[in-house]
Amino acid sequence: MATHTPDSPLNRLRPRRQTLVWGALLVNTELLVLLAYAALGNSTLNSAADVRYWLYPFVWLNVSLWALVRTSPADATARQRRLAAVLAVGYFAVLAYTGGLIGGGGHGQTGLRVAWLSVPPGWGPAVSYTGAGVSLVLVPYRVAGYLTLAYLVYATVLDAAGSAVTGVLGLLSCVSCSWPVLASVVTGIAGSGTGIATAVTSGSYGISTVVFVATVALLVWRPFGD
Repeated sequence: MATHTPDSPLNRLRPRRQTLVWGALLVNTELLVLLAYAALGNSTLNSAADVRYWLYPFVWLNVSLWALVRTSPADATARQRRLAAVLAVGYFAVLAYTGGLIGGGGHGQTGLRVAWLSVPPGWGPAVSYTGAGVSLVLVPYRVAGYLTLAYLVYATVLDAAGSAVTGVLGLLSCVSCSWPVLASVVTGIAGSGTGIATAVTSGSYGISTVVFVATVALLVWRPFGD
């Protein structure tokens, strides 16, 4: 049977005992939040299958938190850090646009709206803004997820820059960065539109959630490091 040394990249994906304890506490707290929302909120479940729409945001948020805790950018020069930061910001901008967080200005009613109890936790509190030149639909779990991916890209660029090992595994990590973009495009095709209500009720969120988790896992693994 194959064994892995303590420095094996696979160890980055293995949860620590402390992580499991805090994770259980976090999940229990989130379940209490959902129960409170079910009792006090304005959104209703039309079927048992709709429960997944209440759970998707917490998958994104929990995976994001885990990835941020487990990721430490490698030492690098100031030039490498600046380059990595530029790439990460550009990547976040692409995700924000393809994911529907940022769009063009509206031609109808403009203004700012904040949704609190009308959408489930994680979807809200959501902020939408429609102006003459730009529109925003800031759904908390999407914003957190895309920021996490951008940070992981930053760490991946620094990791690759300091490594002499390149090849197929490194290429796969780079290619995986495009998965969330493609999933966002698919989601947009499945249900296009603007506004918080559209963001909650349309789109293939199961696909984008699976892609997000897979991308985070691969970027945290980063098998081409020193």
